[in-house]
Amino acid sequence: MQPVVVAGGGLAGSEAAWQLVRRGIPVHMFEMRPVVSSPAHRTDKLGELVCSNSLGSDRDDSAAGLLKEELRALDSLVMKAADAHSVPAGKALAVDRERFSRFITDALLKNPLFTLTRREVTEIPARPCIIASGPLTSPALASKLQTLFGQDYLYFYDAVAPVIELESVDMSVAYRRDRYADGEGGDYVNCPMDEQQYQTFYEALIAAERIPLHDFEGKAEYFEGCMPVEVIASRGRDTLRFGPLRPVGLNDPRTGKRPYAVVQIRQDNAEGTLYNLVGFQTNLRWGEQQRVFRLIPGLEHAEFVRMGVMHRNIYVDAPRCLDGCLRPRGMDSLFLAGQMTGVEGYVESTAMGAVAALGVFSFLNGLPQLQWPAESAIGALLFRLKDATNPRFAPTNANMGIFPPLDEKIKNRRERHEKILSRGRLRFLQFKANNALFFSEPGEK
Repeated sequence: MQPVVVAGGGLAGSEAAWQLVRRGIPVHMFEMRPVVSSPAHRTDKLGELVCSNSLGSDRDDSAAGLLKEELRALDSLVMKAADAHSVPAGKALAVDRERFSRFITDALLKNPLFTLTRREVTEIPARPCIIASGPLTSPALASKLQTLFGQDYLYFYDAVAPVIELESVDMSVAYRRDRYADGEGGDYVNCPMDEQQYQTFYEALIAAERIPLHDFEGKAEYFEGCMPVEVIASRGRDTLRFGPLRPVGLNDPRTGKRPYAVVQIRQDNAEGTLYNLVGFQTNLRWGEQQRVFRLIPGLEHAEFVRMGVMHRNIYVDAPRCLDGCLRPRGMDSLFLAGQMTGVEGYVESTAMGAVAALGVFSFLNGLPQLQWPAESAIGALLFRLKDATNPRFAPTNANMGIFPPLDEKIKNRRERHEKILSRGRLRFLQFKANNALFFSEPGEK
């Protein structure tokens, strides 16, 4: 059998390679380091962690914890490495990063079905292939991907607004109305400010601490379409009131009057459980985001499921570019994996590597692509990558807001989350039982 090409030796590529070789599929991995250097990496090891050494929460009452459970059920190499080389970090799973990457490298190199070539991939291979080259994909390969997907569907730099749970918004203060619409109701939820509230918010925003750019990200050159809200504010006291906080056409239906300023939030998922802060792309530190944005009337108790970020990145507009199985539309044997699919986080990237590998396994064996249950953590991430609700797709991580809502209405947040996670575990167990071929141990029939 001709080896499957895996382009990239990060977490997603390493996981994809592992999932294939343990199923008897030979893999030829291409990793450009150290022949071609990356501005973020420091070693030539596979699975190197370039930022934090934390893989996030390992609590069984969290979405991130459920995702880790599912990967362990898949015999994930990344999870094996993390569990073997964890370091104390409270309820989070943090690792000794050098031992972690060495474990992954050694496990793959000693497998006779695995071949590693240290060379940059500059063309998209014609044979079955998984591209897992990460957010710092080399310019040559990035150019080929841009040709494949088109200029408008591959992003090279982005700023992302925070996302909150709608149930945490105080609707006795906020109100629904679309700009210039008659009557009550609408798609947007509006948080009105009087002049003093705006002044307090503005002063806190421009004074808030920002995240320094990494050396490899260079000088910040902002796109006007995704200007960080704090940068807009720094141009003058009223720039926000004539920009994303413009109150024109948004009279409060309870008073009939126009607020001094209005912060709008907009639906961010198909279920309507998550809303993003419109125009609030930001580079503030995460703690500062929560402190400052909770000064907005109606958002005093906002529950954040995704914080705003600004960084150099490469990812595709997944809802419009991929087929739901991580393949570019119209292509059967090419899969994407990792952060470039539109997920954020080490473990989320790992999960997409596993999904891509099982997709290749299905293709090579003439089987239909797996349909992951949306109630599971992996399935919920894949569903989010198909969700075209937001016209400008932004990467997501594993959070409680991406799961389908329960049939029953449960007001208590902890109880609601427990029910969602219990349902996810059950559906994953059923999925595993119904697809035993994909979950069997090597040598099992």
